[in-house]
Amino acid sequence: MSVPGKLKLVEEDRKAEDYRLDEQVGFVLRKANQRHLAIFAARIGDLTPPQFATLAKLYEVGETSQNRLGQLIAMDAATIKGVIDRLKARRLVALTPHAQDRRRLLVDLTDEGRTAIEALLPIAHEVTDETLAPLTPREAATFLRLLSKLADG
Repeated sequence: MSVPGKLKLVEEDRKAEDYRLDEQVGFVLRKANQRHLAIFAARIGDLTPPQFATLAKLYEVGETSQNRLGQLIAMDAATIKGVIDRLKARRLVALTPHAQDRRRLLVDLTDEGRTAIEALLPIAHEVTDETLAPLTPREAATFLRLLSKLADG
């Protein structure tokens, strides 16, 4: 027997009629993500989460290839190209050809991009704190550890 409002992650003899959408991991993850995205949009409304991730990772690692940046932030080549194109149009990143391989493009923050991300990083900490606010610090640490384990699969 399941307790209402509790996830049934492992249970013997599951039957189709026992399926409850709101007890499924994908549904709960999507609801949590929607909550996080609403908090993000309210605090950092000028950038999309992929744009913010791009700037934050560039701030962290410095100049890197477009492909490597996509790998670092879990975006496929087409998606990262579109994100970079939009950030370039806003003068937040710049592209330069690779010195040894002219087919490869390197991406880096512009001065304007560096200033923007430096101003946004403290706000991003607040977004994380607000997203995790329903949890105790210990629960938040456990949640992030387990979520990372799922993500790394």
